[in-house]
Order: sequence, then C-alpha cells, then structure tokens
Amino acid sequence: MASNIPANLTAPIFTFDVQSGGQFEAETRMLILGFGLPAGDLAENGIAICNTRNEARILAGAGSMLESMFIAARKNAPTQEIWLGRVADNGTAEIRTITIGAPPAGGGQGVLQIAGENVEVELPAAMTAAQLATALGAAINGYYNRLTGKSLPFTATVATNVVTLTARHKGTYATGLDVYVPILDRINAFDQLFTFATATPGAGAPSLTNILAALSDDPFEIILCPFGDTANLAILDDFLGEVSGRWSYAQQIYGHAFYPKTDTAANLTTFALARNSWHLTMIPRFSNGGFAQPDYEWLAALVGRIAPWLGGGANGDVSRNQTGLVVEGISAPRDRLYWPDYATRNAFVGNGVSTWSVSRSGDVCIDKIVTHQQTTNGAPDTTFRDIQRVFQLTYALKKFRADLAYEHSNKALADSNPDNLDAISTVKDIKATLYHSYASMSGVLENSDAALQAIVVLRNTENPNRVDAHLPLDFVNALDIFAGVARVYSQFR
Repeated sequence: MASNIPANLTAPIFTFDVQSGGQFEAETRMLILGFGLPAGDLAENGIAICNTRNEARILAGAGSMLESMFIAARKNAPTQEIWLGRVADNGTAEIRTITIGAPPAGGGQGVLQIAGENVEVELPAAMTAAQLATALGAAINGYYNRLTGKSLPFTATVATNVVTLTARHKGTYATGLDVYVPILDRINAFDQLFTFATATPGAGAPSLTNILAALSDDPFEIILCPFGDTANLAILDDFLGEVSGRWSYAQQIYGHAFYPKTDTAANLTTFALARNSWHLTMIPRFSNGGFAQPDYEWLAALVGRIAPWLGGGANGDVSRNQTGLVVEGISAPRDRLYWPDYATRNAFVGNGVSTWSVSRSGDVCIDKIVTHQQTTNGAPDTTFRDIQRVFQLTYALKKFRADLAYEHSNKALADSNPDNLDAISTVKDIKATLYHSYASMSGVLENSDAALQAIVVLRNTENPNRVDAHLPLDFVNALDIFAGVARVYSQFR
C-alpha cells in the first residue's frame, strides 16, 4: 500500500502515490588536494568541482600545483568527476639560480626542460649572456603549452647573466621540481652553458586539517594528496578510519587516499612498512632517477589512469587486473637503472609499495597498485592489500545499503507478516533482500549460493526495534598471475 495515502479517507477519490522503485547508481568522485594561487578563484581551504583545464586555470591559477595535477588526471580519465581542494601553503618558497656563461658565437637553438616542459630560445649570432638571460626569463614567464594546457611551476626574474627561479608555492615540495638541459638529436645551444644552484631551499609543510574539515559529509571515494609527510598521512589515516572516520559505522562515507613518495628503494619500503593501513596508497619514485614531471603529476596521472575502473562496480571493471595500462602524459625516468625490474616490483608489492613499469617503447605503465595493509591484530593479512578490494567493498556496501533502503525504509518490524502488509518487514524479508543484492553484483562478489547459507539475520533479543546481520562477502579476484609449465618434446609420442 502507498505510504502517503491515509487509510481513513471517506470522500470518493481515484489517486496514486508516486514513488521510486529504486535504481542504484554508484558514484566515484575524485578529490585533488594541492596548492593554488591567489590569482585563482578558489579560496584557501575551499573545494569546487572542475571539469576542464580552463576551469582549473580559473580556479587554481596558471602554473599552480592544482592545475597541473588536474591536467594529468584529466588526460588519463577523460570523464571522471573531479573536484579541487586548495590547501594553504606556508613556509618558504624555493629559489634557484641559473648563471649563464658565454653563449656560442654562432648562435643556435637552446632547450631547457622544466618539470617536463621544453622551454625553447633562439640564440642569434653574437648574443651576450645578459641578453640570453633576458630572453630565457621572458620565455619562462610567458610559457604556455597550448596542446597540454601547462604553464611552469616557477616564475623568473633576471639580473645581468643570472636567471632566478622562484617556486610558485611555499614548501619543501619544490625540491623535487626538475630543471634539466636535455640531450637532443641536434646540438642544444644550452649544453654546458648553465650553472645551477639552489639559493633558498623550499621549507615548510602544509596541514590537511582545515581542508579535510571543509569536506563536511560530501563523499569523495578517491583522494589525491601530494603531501607524503608523516604528519599529514596520520591525519588522512584517521580521517578515513573505521572507528570514527569515514569508514566507521557512524559515517559510512568511505574513500581512499593516494600520495607520492620519492626516496631510495630501501627507504620507500621502510616507510611503507611503518604504516599498517588499508586507507593509504603510496605512488613511489626513486631518488636521482631523472624524473621530468613532478611527483604530484605522477600521482595524478597514475591514479587517474585506474580511476575509471575503480568506479566500475556494475560491470566488473573494479575487479580487473590493471597491469599494463599505459599512463598518459608522463615520461619514464631518464636513467634506465631506475626502470624497476620484476624483482624490485615483487618486493615492493609484498611490502605495501605500489609498482609501475616501463615498456620496451618507453611508456610508463601501471603494474600493481596496493595499500599499506600488512597485518590484522598482529597476524599477517593481505585481505585489503590490493586496491581493487577497497573499491569492491565500497561499491558492495553502497549497493547493500541502497537496496535495504529501497525495500525496508519506513517499515515496521515483525516476526511474521501473515497478511502480507506493505508496512511490515520481517527478518526473512531482509535476508532475501541481502541475498538478491549479493547475487546482483556478479562482477564484484561470487559464490552467492554459498553466501545464502552463511548469511545470518536475527532480531535483537534486547532491542526489538533492531536487526543484527552477519554478511560474509566472497570477492572476485584480479587475475594477476598465470603460472604454467611449458613441456617441450622433440616429437609427441
């Protein structure tokens, strides 16, 4: 019976109460945290949806961290819903100098690579060092790649033959910004012409407290955080925790955080082992490997590449193996010694460090993305190691909750319903809903018949208004490894 039509009507009427029968559709929002510029419309500790790179420029400012992270994510996830969250920076902006020697007398073309972007300057014959400094400074400040939408993470000033670069934001993040004279298939007029120095190292780290508080109850399943320091990771882990955070029974908002880390292989492993959490995922890079793009762009690109599948609960994409997906917009380390081999990747995954690889053609590819989970109650546990499991569970719990709401919201609870009243739900009805919901998620959950036998739904003996349930979940697993024996014969018998 329709719940909004009273039972005691006496005047004649033909009427219908229109209600939804329920149609679940999962959402997977991405939130990019990072620094913006005062020139942008997005205030510090503010969040806003962002659909295009032009909107990113308006919101966060040209050359900002948020703009470049958005560009990297959007290139790999063309239809992903993306939000920006501007974190307040603090501390000291990094300042570097480029001292220019005597340019080649005959001139030429010079290329300086900054954060993976090639800044080109034409050198006429007899150009002086001071003139080149002026030209280079102007090229840096005016740089805009119309194809990618990128500007540079530095601004430039010039004094005589010295170009001074100042990071657009404050903080230690800028120590990882790459400035490099590339080797070209022609003569680079900048070869051995520059002396690089860091005049003022970047100092200071932001706090995520205010920006996370600004999220309120808005759901964000994918959170990209460019800050991998211990303090902020602890804040994120607590924010997403099962006791009182977003994964707790009291919130049920869910979400997972990804962050970058650059260090030696040994230090990356040690760092990961110290975080026993399935709410955090590290995207690693190696010190001195020659990475052109900043680590925060790598983070946005790699996570952006798998984001469409992480949201694919209805069609089973969330359960797929992700190995070999080519990541767009980033380049492999210049030093091939830092292209991780199988032994390195195998050790990383076993210790909670995600992995990527480089193909024969030089493309950066997804290898295996994992969380930091190591143990449960001190015992080794890989249940939540794979990133697929976190997002499978996110989808399943949302689907169960939605189906329960469709069928049993605003109902009364009884042991039986002999008159089949629409206002009554029974324990048997609730178990049936759970089973049918389980069986409908074949791309996420398997063995539904066995699950039916294991599902337990009981009316609480102390609180007759409460139903308690035990719901075991058997998840579909990614096909990561094929191990076969190839037996060789000279002739089949």
